[in-house]
Amino acid sequence: MKKSFSLLCFAILAVAMSPSGARGGPPFFTDDPVPVDIHNWEFYFASQHFITGDAVSGTLPHFEVNYGAVKNVQLHLIIPMAYAKPKGLPFQYGPGDIEVGIKFRFVGETRSSPQIGAFPHIEMPAGSSGRGLGGGRVQVFLPIWLQKSWGAWTTYGGGGYWINPGPGNKNYWMLGWEAQRDLSKRITVGAEVISNSSKALGDSGETAFNLGALLSVGKGQILMFSAGRDLHGPNRLFAYVAYYWTWGPSG
Repeated sequence: MKKSFSLLCFAILAVAMSPSGARGGPPFFTDDPVPVDIHNWEFYFASQHFITGDAVSGTLPHFEVNYGAVKNVQLHLIIPMAYAKPKGLPFQYGPGDIEVGIKFRFVGETRSSPQIGAFPHIEMPAGSSGRGLGGGRVQVFLPIWLQKSWGAWTTYGGGGYWINPGPGNKNYWMLGWEAQRDLSKRITVGAEVISNSSKALGDSGETAFNLGALLSVGKGQILMFSAGRDLHGPNRLFAYVAYYWTWGPSG
């Protein structure tokens, strides 16, 4: 009974820490309003990791695919293999929750104003919640994102509302803002601050800081890295690494 209770508690924690539950524009959690160009593809071969004093968890790996279906509209899919190792419990590995979504930009960027878009997505409970590999419930995120660029600088951010059902869970707000700079034609660096309100009964919310870099390694190919930690919350360390490839008529 004690072991089953620990796995249940860890499953709830894993949802709160899962990359699909907080994930944004790679390698950052914060997203942007920019959809893939029409009839173009994006592919990510990626892995994300979370470490606390009680557990390690993440994806190993996950696959993300985005497609520009029509002008200003992107279709989105993430299929993960998840892992979880709660302290004192066996290592778990298997399919994680699947993410599907659609990004659409409804305001274009001008010289004086930002572009604006929405990126609603749904978390489908494909992972085993009993093994800490999934949330066990359908979750929905309803965000609005903004972006503005000046020369080598780009900044974007916004946030939205998570519908987060389940025993002890609460619906919550997530906010994030990122700024990045192109150091050269091949290297971009950035930083973000992300925060969310309480996700569960007794939770006081979280605020975290993240640093990242993107390195172009060929036509349409980028290596991405980021790492950060909580400033307030469960004292997590987290990291992300990915190989990105884009192709299509605009490539």
